[in-house]
Amino acid sequence: MTRAREIMSTDVRIARLEDTVADVARTMAEHDVGAMPICNDERRLQGMVTDRDIVVKVDAQGRNPSETTVADIAQGTEVVTIGADDSLEEALDTMKRYKVRRLPVIDGHELVGLISQGDIAQALPEDRVGDLIEAISAAP
Repeated sequence: MTRAREIMSTDVRIARLEDTVADVARTMAEHDVGAMPICNDERRLQGMVTDRDIVVKVDAQGRNPSETTVADIAQGTEVVTIGADDSLEEALDTMKRYKVRRLPVIDGHELVGLISQGDIAQALPEDRVGDLIEAISAAP
């Protein structure tokens, strides 16, 4: 049985609550990622920040990204996670249930990786990939 730790990305860039949105946006651009987990100094997950958050909560509202912190835009966000030893099936079911494209992987309380929709798709048999994309992309 394939486990989350076998398919997750481990080179995960993290944001901190005190980081500016401008710094996070630069990191996202440099590493070609659309989301970053927000962690404290112990790598305990505190939220997620996405490129969409930056556009909707900062740019569209005319806020200054150099003066806006991650804490300013990350409030009220509940993060869905999966354990490092959980199965690929559990990861798939969690992504479908919560309609998320990225799933932080934790070991105890520490962030150890991130599973994307693409990671799941590469690990699934071809006939199941469409079901994942349809379930995540379907309107609520």
